[in-house]
Amino acid sequence: MSGGEVNAMLEKCKELDQLRDEQEKVFQEINKIHKKLQTNPEIVEKSGDAILGRLKSLYCHAKDLCENEVSASTTLMNQIDCLIQSGGSATQRKKIDITDQRKKRMKPDSDNSRFPPATSIRSQLELAANLKGEQVAARVSSDDAEKDEWIVVKVINFDKDTKEFEVLDEEPGDDEESTQR
Repeated sequence: MSGGEVNAMLEKCKELDQLRDEQEKVFQEINKIHKKLQTNPEIVEKSGDAILGRLKSLYCHAKDLCENEVSASTTLMNQIDCLIQSGGSATQRKKIDITDQRKKRMKPDSDNSRFPPATSIRSQLELAANLKGEQVAARVSSDDAEKDEWIVVKVINFDKDTKEFEVLDEEPGDDEESTQR
């Protein structure tokens, strides 16, 4: 995993912390208003529209913050999944099998409605596009082969439409020319 990817993960963690801090402040403000209304119900008669409007505004803001937290958490989980799938080896090489990235480590009965598949796939495509210039492991054996064969290649390009990588074998075998795409 490159330093840029680690920095992106750290920034996403900071973003989550900021969102949670802001949520806490909004929730405290909501609770203050509710306590005022419970202890002093005549406030609603005097300035009810203003207080209820403020309460509605706070609830809308809290909802937006929660949705942003879900989005940031989903992005961070996808980045962590990519790190886990790369094996976290000492050489930090990446395995780029998109079908494996789509597998989730969730219970089959879990509620996936909070994490829409489109967001997850879009994030995976963006992560794949960010592999340009990185050394990765590429499977070169056919699907019906008994054993998987892998080589280390450099990612030249990723086509989001076809979901295909263009790679360069920088260390071809003895029987090949100087480089192979």
